[in-house]
Amino acid sequence: MKKILVPTDFSTQAENALKVAAQMARAHNAEIYLLHILEIPLQKVDAMSSHSDLPEAVFFMKLAHKKFENLLDKDYLHDIVVHETVDFNEIFKGVFHTCKKHDIDLVIMGSNGVSGLKEMLIGSNTEKVVRTSETPVLVIKKEHETFNIENIVFASDFKEERKTAYVKAIEFTKVLGAKTHLLMVNTPQRFITSEHANERMQDFANSSNFSNSSINIYNDVTIEKGIMNFSKSVNADLIVMSTHGRQGISHFFNGSISEDLVNHAKRPVITFKV
Repeated sequence: MKKILVPTDFSTQAENALKVAAQMARAHNAEIYLLHILEIPLQKVDAMSSHSDLPEAVFFMKLAHKKFENLLDKDYLHDIVVHETVDFNEIFKGVFHTCKKHDIDLVIMGSNGVSGLKEMLIGSNTEKVVRTSETPVLVIKKEHETFNIENIVFASDFKEERKTAYVKAIEFTKVLGAKTHLLMVNTPQRFITSEHANERMQDFANSSNFSNSSINIYNDVTIEKGIMNFSKSVNADLIVMSTHGRQGISHFFNGSISEDLVNHAKRPVITFKV
């Protein structure tokens, strides 16, 4: 883990993510890429010159760089290599292109975990990044003076298509030196016998050279509540999920759990794309 991307709108939530990124960068000798997105129509902005058909584009560029200067002067960023980037794009596209350009290992984003109408207006950016990013995305909900990860919950249905995400998650877990609790949530709507669940989970466990883990089956009314309740019971520091990036009807029926947890879970959530 050598390159960490932090999208920022200079809000408190974004700075909470940056503070976590700083701790991880210092622990793993990594660099931070700070990305600020200006959602101005790209066709009206000439990225190759200082000219723009939108005078406000120049104003917001200068304002962003001024905010970068103030942010980079923070004590918690001292002695860390930080690169600043301003992009004209939709945020999920800007994150995607920046990850590709700089070979980013991890994206860390802030979220306020709101619900209802505000979730539609505020939470959507984080959800879009989670859904579309090929790079793991760590979502931070609050300020962490010490981001110390000792217990991780990897929640899944443990179907074969999730194994790629599981392998990526275990590699990440090894870097952190944390214990991983493999979790399958049983619900009335998606019931599976304990025997069958254990077979699936043991198959995943056997596929990795990693012994610091446990296998857990938890019953609850919904998968989302089961993940959050189990995570509370083991005092988890981090919830790990896979996401498949489906959209439309397929996403609506099959792909909402990871995105819901990003908004509703009080604990940090990291997603790995299948």
